[in-house]
Amino acid sequence: MKRFVPWLVVIVGLLLIAFVVRQCHTRGAANYQTATVTRGPITQAVTATGTLNPVVNVQVGSQVSGNIAKLFADFNSQVKAGQVVAQIDPALFQATVTQAEGDLANAQAALELARVNAKRTQDLFARKTSSQADLDQAMANLHQAEANVKIKQGALDKAKADLEHCTITSPIDGVVISRNVDVGQTVAASLQAPVIFQIANDLTKMQIDSNVAEADVGVVQVGQDVDFTVDAFPMRIFHGKVVQVRNAPITVQNVVTYDTLIGVSNPDLKLKPGMTANVSIIVAHKDNVLQIKNAALRYRPAEATPAELGSRSPGPMGARGSGGRERRTSGRTVYLLSGGQPKPVQIKTGISDGVVTEVMEGLKGDDRVVTAELTSKSPAASTPANPFSGGPRRFP
Repeated sequence: MKRFVPWLVVIVGLLLIAFVVRQCHTRGAANYQTATVTRGPITQAVTATGTLNPVVNVQVGSQVSGNIAKLFADFNSQVKAGQVVAQIDPALFQATVTQAEGDLANAQAALELARVNAKRTQDLFARKTSSQADLDQAMANLHQAEANVKIKQGALDKAKADLEHCTITSPIDGVVISRNVDVGQTVAASLQAPVIFQIANDLTKMQIDSNVAEADVGVVQVGQDVDFTVDAFPMRIFHGKVVQVRNAPITVQNVVTYDTLIGVSNPDLKLKPGMTANVSIIVAHKDNVLQIKNAALRYRPAEATPAELGSRSPGPMGARGSGGRERRTSGRTVYLLSGGQPKPVQIKTGISDGVVTEVMEGLKGDDRVVTAELTSKSPAASTPANPFSGGPRRFP
């Protein structure tokens, strides 16, 4: 046994040396996090927020001022076109009509007298018993009387129109969304017409007025499908279509947006006017395409060349929070894990949904691309000495 002791010591020493060398070699080695290239559908969308409104929403107001005498409609009332919905006290307007009728009758009497005087003056002038000045004056009085009759007739027509405006009718068929006055309340139409009712034509057909950012409006087109949700039904996805992209810009604190109208069908009347909608406009969709995680497009190793670093970007457009600007197919660099080391590969990318990106060329299914680098270091090398750590300390 004593002969084998030196050999055992040598073998144990060699094993210890090999272990220490391995640890020193792997102490600075890097571990890599990877993701598999898979197949599946990708939907690129533009997100926005908007408000649900009826397609036709009429504000019924008053052209005259006065007290509300009667109301014939209330919230959620179904009304027909021409139906009386409110009545303003007509007493003052009826008195104005009566006064205008009297003024008109007085003007007509003055006209008759002017005609008689003009006829008499013409006869006297024909018999040379009246002067030309008398005839001219009689004719002028006749014309003034005729003009005064027209003035009084206009005043009477206006008074009758104001009296008719005391009766407020619905201009369309629909349902009353809001009522802004009560019986006995005074409405003043001196500066602007006060709104008494808001009437929606058809609540089964609504629209979303959404604000799309200027960075995303370029890919939004009429006819695109839209998915949206409302807070009242968070688990239900509603559908619609883009019907109009308005050219008028809306600028709020230097942020430019464009009003995009989305047509919505509401047969069960679950959607109500004024609800806030979280809109997702589908601008592109592909099924069964190669896709990789966007983290793989952002990864670059420490020893990457300047050309590889220059190709770095946040990812294809559509990986943004709004999800949506279109980007032409472009070349990108990703890294495959080969022999424990990342190997650069040039690929062509397509659309993205913000999480994954379509791969058009350069990769195949089940390839593993590097998404992050995890470097393992010894605690002694990575953690600096802490003078405040525990243990005995000596003070002079």
